[in-house]
Amino acid sequence: MTTLQAISRPSSGLDVARIREDFPILSRQVHGKPLVYLDNANTSQKPRVVIDALVDYYQNYNANIHRATHLLSEEATGAYEGARDKVQRFVNAGSRKEIVFTRGCTEGINLVANAWGRTFLREGDEVVISWMEHHSNIVPWQIVCEATGAKLRVIPINDRGELLLDEYRRMLNEHTKFVSVVHVSNSMGTVNPVHEIVAMARERGIATLVDGAQAVPHMKVNVQEIGCDFYAFSSHKMFGPTGTGALYGRSEMLEKMPPFLGGGDMIRSVTFEKTSYNALPWKFEAGTPNIADVIGFGVAIDYLEGIGLDRIADWEAELLDYGTEQLSEIDGLTIIGTAEHKASVLSFVLEGIHPHDIGTMLDHEGIAVRTGQHCCQPVMDRYGITATTRASLAFYNTREEIDALAAGIRKVIEVLG
Repeated sequence: MTTLQAISRPSSGLDVARIREDFPILSRQVHGKPLVYLDNANTSQKPRVVIDALVDYYQNYNANIHRATHLLSEEATGAYEGARDKVQRFVNAGSRKEIVFTRGCTEGINLVANAWGRTFLREGDEVVISWMEHHSNIVPWQIVCEATGAKLRVIPINDRGELLLDEYRRMLNEHTKFVSVVHVSNSMGTVNPVHEIVAMARERGIATLVDGAQAVPHMKVNVQEIGCDFYAFSSHKMFGPTGTGALYGRSEMLEKMPPFLGGGDMIRSVTFEKTSYNALPWKFEAGTPNIADVIGFGVAIDYLEGIGLDRIADWEAELLDYGTEQLSEIDGLTIIGTAEHKASVLSFVLEGIHPHDIGTMLDHEGIAVRTGQHCCQPVMDRYGITATTRASLAFYNTREEIDALAAGIRKVIEVLG
């Protein structure tokens, strides 16, 4: 692999070599080789400003929020609530009260499935999801459907990994009460036409949720333009800390939903006879939150906006095209997911070689990828495979790293093929 000084310059104008200097981990070696980190759909690396923000909180103003009048608490509360304003702006929510902090996208989906689903779903109602969903957008709805008597229906996909929208349109009927779909597939990279999916549901008065975990690191997201009722995403996939994320919910929907968890901060008044709940969004934020990581989440948003989501999308599209070309030239390699509209995922199988063996050998070349079902077992079943090897890209990746991946795969074939 070439040195950073030789990194090719993207046509987007992004100074990737300079950006890489912001990420301390990218300078380390793995098994004596330069780290090539291609597991960004699993979790992304963190820029130094995010790491510094966590240290700054714990060193200089560590205190609980909303509950004290001393200076440290006021500073912590200001930074925490300031992060909420950043998230609101980042996804263009209509109000800061529509941003609920969660432990991540999974908790956001579970919050909606439980608080909305258990309240409004009845026996005979239908919930629509898609074949390409992450388990986090399947299992919560299965649990709620079992509890309420509702039925789960699944939008099929074609061989390219694209939703069959005509089938989806035919699914919608007077029994359909909720549609929950992924924006960008984590296993194939398919970018779904969520504007169209949501519009078809809204025409029938059907509530909607979009799983945006794999979308927000790679493209501008405008929840008001999408028109969805809920949009969930995680911090750790967008260069922020683990253990936190956000749920956007239209205020009219959140107001009608009961709390998901009970305890401190989500209450207005408590007696043994009755409890009244706090205003939005705190109604859904019980207990001491993950203060430091929420603050780091806000700093990650600042960092992304400083680079520019449009420039990030342009460079990652170049990388994806280049990676698709390079991997397509390898005999015996099949890319899983060839949708017309994709983002930053190269998922593949090699004839006669198990993905886990591929991943192990690539690791010894310093190349980090993910192997397995990617929490998308139905996708694997759809293609008749047990697992894939997935290389997932971020704006700090380079063509030279794609070259290293291709060379590593060829070495795997030489040894194991």
